[in-house]
Amino acid sequence: MSVSDRLSDALYGAGWSTVKKLPEPAAARLGRTVADLAWKKRGKGVLRLEANYARVVPSASPERLAELSRKGMRSYLRYWMESFRLPAWSPERIRAGFDPKDIHHLTEGLAAGKGVILALPHLANWDLAGAWVTTELRTPFTTVAERLKPETLYDRFVAYREGLGMEVLPHSGGAAFGTLARRLRDGGLVCLVADRDLSASGVEVDFFGETARMPAGPALLAQHTGALLLPVTLWYDDSPVMRGQVHPPIEVPDSGTRAEKASVMTQALADAFATGIAGHPEDWHMLQRLWLADLDPAKGPS
Repeated sequence: MSVSDRLSDALYGAGWSTVKKLPEPAAARLGRTVADLAWKKRGKGVLRLEANYARVVPSASPERLAELSRKGMRSYLRYWMESFRLPAWSPERIRAGFDPKDIHHLTEGLAAGKGVILALPHLANWDLAGAWVTTELRTPFTTVAERLKPETLYDRFVAYREGLGMEVLPHSGGAAFGTLARRLRDGGLVCLVADRDLSASGVEVDFFGETARMPAGPALLAQHTGALLLPVTLWYDDSPVMRGQVHPPIEVPDSGTRAEKASVMTQALADAFATGIAGHPEDWHMLQRLWLADLDPAKGPS
């Protein structure tokens, strides 16, 4: 393991062991302090976040984009402070920490017994939403995690999410799709963060007026298993409670090839994600390149 890998693992380990012991107001203040320091340094992540916000809010002035990125970093660190503390939260605190609208789409889908896929963008705290599902709805679910380096850091994330009641499968390796399909055919729940393609073989979508690529997995699983596909968006407000919206189901088209149906459904997911992100851009934690014009400048507008 390299020195940088050991340092990353140690920092995350310290976060989980130390931050969860802090009183909640102290953890919130620490998060804001760290966020403001990172924002002032104007590193690559902050600059990328700001560039992504420029796509979401094209009319924003440089001053407005700078303020958005400052709020975005505070939201991002709120996610981390909450995540470090989630294993120590009581069931009552978890239940009180999330207020989703139209949860009936999920509960009715589960009651139908055909399986449900929840697809989310990197908005607010998807781990808290997952903990709420396992706690309030008493429904376990399966998800997929990107393999992080070093391996010990990936193991920390898996143990953390499994401790919240999630079954975690590695993104790489090729076996995840089959396991997810089996869980859905058994009437289970699958939750996938789906606004960034990690395979470079996803579906091209129109996203805020430019082409991006998003994973086809949610749409293909829905086609393959008959499970309900529900977009979910999340956001913070000025309270300690995270808000959420379960959007209406995305239907499988009646005609077209498997790939054509996946393209239509993934575009519908992207549209639902865009609605949530446009309403709360500062809670979209996308510190990586997303649009094809950024990933491959040759594919950008001429």
